[in-house]
Amino acid sequence: MSHEGPLSPTELKRLHRDWRRSTDTDITVILDGVQNPYNVGAIYRSAAAYKVAELVCVPPTVEPEHPKVSKTALGSQRLVTTTQSESAVAAVAAQRQAGRRTVALELTPSATPLFELDLPPGVCLVVGHEERGVHRDTLAVVDHVAYLPQLGKIGSLNVAHSLTVALYEVVRQQAANRP
Repeated sequence: MSHEGPLSPTELKRLHRDWRRSTDTDITVILDGVQNPYNVGAIYRSAAAYKVAELVCVPPTVEPEHPKVSKTALGSQRLVTTTQSESAVAAVAAQRQAGRRTVALELTPSATPLFELDLPPGVCLVVGHEERGVHRDTLAVVDHVAYLPQLGKIGSLNVAHSLTVALYEVVRQQAANRP
């Protein structure tokens, strides 16, 4: 087994470029009242990394121009199209109208483990407030409610980390189903 060194910046760009060219995603994310600017900044970085087409911000989600969002996002806000919606229910309806499957990440008694759902191209992930989660009115209109099974003694992850894991699972499933 050889021990290679870290990739150079050029090698890193080539590595990701090949995957980017061969992976066609259609992912939207709705932020249903995510208020911590550091979480929103981290969400922008993950959204840019996983080629999210649109990030829909629903009040009281903090604005992408907030200085603390910028500090965490490190400029990735400019790589993701951001729109606003007055309500998450309206945002979900628009996503469903566009043909996307809507999946809220939330801990509820009827939630399905995320990896058990079929997540084809054309998916919209919904995440909510750091403490209160996705609003119940929003949960009532999504196609699925899913959770990330936790094996350890911690029962949940930070909203930004949860979304990153979910984005990875969407891309993983789509890559596994490529012709």
